[in-house]
This record gives sequence, structure tokens and C-alpha cells, in this order.
Amino acid sequence: MSVRNAILGLLAKKPRHGYELRVAFSAVVGGASWDVKPAQIYTTLDRLEESGLVQTKSDIGEGREPDRRIYAITRDGRHALKEWFADGVTSEHQRDEFYVKLMIGLISEEADPARIIQTQRVKLFQELHDATAQRDQYDARAQLAKIFLSDKVIMHLEADLRWLDMIEMRIEAIKKQPLDEVEIRKRGRPKKEDGGSTHPPPAE
Repeated sequence: MSVRNAILGLLAKKPRHGYELRVAFSAVVGGASWDVKPAQIYTTLDRLEESGLVQTKSDIGEGREPDRRIYAITRDGRHALKEWFADGVTSEHQRDEFYVKLMIGLISEEADPARIIQTQRVKLFQELHDATAQRDQYDARAQLAKIFLSDKVIMHLEADLRWLDMIEMRIEAIKKQPLDEVEIRKRGRPKKEDGGSTHPPPAE
């Protein structure tokens, strides 16, 4: 959803080619921090065009290659963009792959939870080091927005490291707690009770 609406926002500024949209998107999100493949850009543009949110026009006579298409936002596209700006953004912290890995390690008993936690801690420290080094390379006079984005990444990594410390101290207590199980219902139609039958009872 973010890529879709980001494209609409970039087109609201001015019409662009697909390649221009990818370059502009990468510049906004900080390059490698959110890699978007060309195929994703063009697939999204096709869906936006099918929905009537963007339209295409020829670039013949504009000094560009005539076989490339220019995309422009429509009135409906601007309306969809305004709705996006008016809504909050739902976080996805509960869909955490590491949490799933740790729980599966506990359930399956195929891995040492302490080692899983330590491996993740090493990875987070490396990410924290890289993010801090990247932030320190930005020029505050010209790249303040990217510094703020880096600060958010750093704060999340620091919070994840504190969370690992908490989990590590309580892992034995977690092991002792029963795992939630979903009740499996039998397949097929339920049996009818005698009171629901329209046939007379069998003779004795």
C-alpha cells in the first residue's frame, strides 16, 4: 500500500516515467533502506491505471524516447491520495519473524532458545552499528530528513535489544507455560438429534 500511494504522491507533483518514479521513490526512502524493483513499480502502475487512478500519455515531441510512457495522476487518484494522508498508519510489530522463530524453537525443541537470542543480538548490534555509521555520514544542512529516518531505525534497534534482554531473563518461565492449542473441529455435517427428525420412531 505504501508504494502505491507513494507513486500517486510523486505523480501529484508532476507526470513521470516509470524509471523516474523508481529513482524518485529511492531518493525519498533513502536508497537501499527500501529497495523497490522495476517490476514492482510497473506492476503497481498497471494496477493504478486499471483502477483509473493514473493515466498514460505519449511523450513524442518532448525530447524523450517515443516508446516510453509518461504517467499522470487522475482526479480519482488525487482523491485516493488525500484519503491516504487523512488515515493513520498501522504498525506491523506483531508480525515479527524472530518471535516466530523463537517460539518454534521452544515448541520443536530442535534449537537452543538462548543461542537463538544471542544470534539475534549479534545481528541487531551489527545493524545498529551500520545504521549509526550511515546516519553520521549525512549532512545535517542538506539531509536532515534522512538523519531523522536513521534515528528512527536506531531507536527501534535499541528497543529490540532491550526486548531481547527481557526475554532472555524470562525464557525459563516461558518454557513452563502451556502452549495455546486451537481446538480442532471434526469435519462433516453434525448428526441430527431425534427431536429434529420428521420420521416416526421405529416400532418396538
